[in-house]
Amino acid sequence: MGKVVFVTGAARGIGKEICLVMAKEGYDVSLNYRTKTDEVDEVKKEIESYGVKCAIVQGDVGNYEECAKMVNETVEQLGSIDVLVNNAGITKDGLLMRMNREDFTRVIDVNLVGTFNVTRNVIPLMIKQRSGRIINIASIVGITGNAGQTNYAASKAGIIGFTKSLAKEVASRNILINAIAPGFIATDMTKVLSDEQKENINAQIPLKRMGSANDIAKVVKFLASDDSSYITGQVIHVDGGMLM
Repeated sequence: MGKVVFVTGAARGIGKEICLVMAKEGYDVSLNYRTKTDEVDEVKKEIESYGVKCAIVQGDVGNYEECAKMVNETVEQLGSIDVLVNNAGITKDGLLMRMNREDFTRVIDVNLVGTFNVTRNVIPLMIKQRSGRIINIASIVGITGNAGQTNYAASKAGIIGFTKSLAKEVASRNILINAIAPGFIATDMTKVLSDEQKENINAQIPLKRMGSANDIAKVVKFLASDDSSYITGQVIHVDGGMLM
């Protein structure tokens, strides 16, 4: 295929699954991570087992200069960036009355400003090649809000507005910008929940179960493909029917 996907926050969870699904589809993969762990090397091996190339680029998406460096390293190693998946994100939950300024701004800096930082460095490449796909991982919390997550909800709502605005700016260059809004997804973070907590969550979901990282990755694959060539500026809910 010869196409390249750059995935931020890709060492584990949803980001890792996106990398593997796209590698299986034939994409070369640029895998971003912030903190070095053994997991990074294992993911790289899994990606390369599909017969594609994998570049590993370290950096904090909240730092603009580091994002520029990661984009340059990706192009140097893999030749281009055809698909960008802004997946990197963090949570620092707490009621607003108890939330300090640092916990608010750090979540905004990584989730929302980080999406800007990476996209700002990638978009000139896509404009030059007159094609590209950018897929931003938002959240249904960015639409509904959630007590104890004012910082996270604000960041994800911002990503949705960012997605729609940029889609209008670059549509004439054949660059499609969409977002995915996951609901409850089973990850390492949900493994620590008690059975009772999981049951309470599942009771809120019409399909009565959490989604998987693969459910998100398959939508990324679709939005990156030619099958989605008339879709831009949209927010795809992958939430088991929670938000209708």
